[in-house]
Amino acid sequence: MKVLYLLNHAGKAGTERYVETLVKYLSADGRVEPYFAYNEGGLLVEKLEAMGVPIRQITMSSRFDRKAAKVLAKLCEEWDIDLIHCHYLRENYIAMLAKSYNKKIKVVYTNHFVIPNDMVTRLSNRLLDKRQDQMIAVCNKGKEQLIANGWTGEHIQVVFNAVDPEVWAGDRSESTMRTELGIPEDRFVMFCGSRFAEDKGHKYLLDSIKRLTELSAVPFTLVLGGDGPLLEPAKEHAKELGLTEEQVKFMGFRKDIKNLYKGADLYINSSQHEALSYAIIEAMAAGLPVIATDMGGNSDIVNPEAGCGLLVEYDNPDSMAGAMKVMLEEPDFLARCREGAHRTILEKFEIHHFADVTFGVYEKALRG
Repeated sequence: MKVLYLLNHAGKAGTERYVETLVKYLSADGRVEPYFAYNEGGLLVEKLEAMGVPIRQITMSSRFDRKAAKVLAKLCEEWDIDLIHCHYLRENYIAMLAKSYNKKIKVVYTNHFVIPNDMVTRLSNRLLDKRQDQMIAVCNKGKEQLIANGWTGEHIQVVFNAVDPEVWAGDRSESTMRTELGIPEDRFVMFCGSRFAEDKGHKYLLDSIKRLTELSAVPFTLVLGGDGPLLEPAKEHAKELGLTEEQVKFMGFRKDIKNLYKGADLYINSSQHEALSYAIIEAMAAGLPVIATDMGGNSDIVNPEAGCGLLVEYDNPDSMAGAMKVMLEEPDFLARCREGAHRTILEKFEIHHFADVTFGVYEKALRG
């Protein structure tokens, strides 16, 4: 099956990780012959080029860009594409418009957000719904939101993001993070790796750390990985709160994410918006318990059944700091959460099951 993965911005976030994962695992056994087209370049283009994937750039100026739709239809004819897999509304609309110029095209759309659409978008979703072959929501709340946004529920499948446990296996001895940062082996380390943007909640997270210093005497360090427009304001806020460099360390963007997971004791998610976070399930696969905000699809990962961590209220420093205090001061609970994280990955977020189910969605789209 020839699949064209279509993405407006090919950067370095979770959606790009999703595409990279599908290309790798669905092409490994020959089920999919992958192709890639994009508008704005970035790290994903480099990664797919290294994997030998045929790549083409297509200018996509808006979701109703008919010129782009014609170019896309012609590209699908050139490459004899069976199916287009899209990941944002812009390219999904363009792919559905391309059906007017190439009748063979089938379209699958994965929604990576749990965000309401405006009235105009809801109306256009309903109008284009009949052209949509299959849709994937990466969490249960994502499916609910897609339906609320005007799409028909019958062709929406919930398929959780996934990771390969073998890739994230290993122990603390493999990590150089503590040595690099001068953190003692016996100090409790929390790690949060996300882009410094408004919806990632870094200000609230730092406020929570300040509250934690008032609640617990256990020495700790919060390591923050990532870059973005709010990195410098976050550093200033940490200073304003009187947090020391021993308590909060900023690492910037890093590619050695496994190294950072392995050097930590706990993963922190402080986001306002999540569908199903790759960072959370990667951290769990690397052996970390989790504290996450009760937003979007986080409750599909962290819940009493999973037993892998704690959910907290977004923008409530007392809630976050209270959960951190439990993890710092109750080692037996922390150990149970670590075991729960490993079990949950194997049961719900394992890569080969994800690949099988996604390929099944492709087959359903082709059957029409």
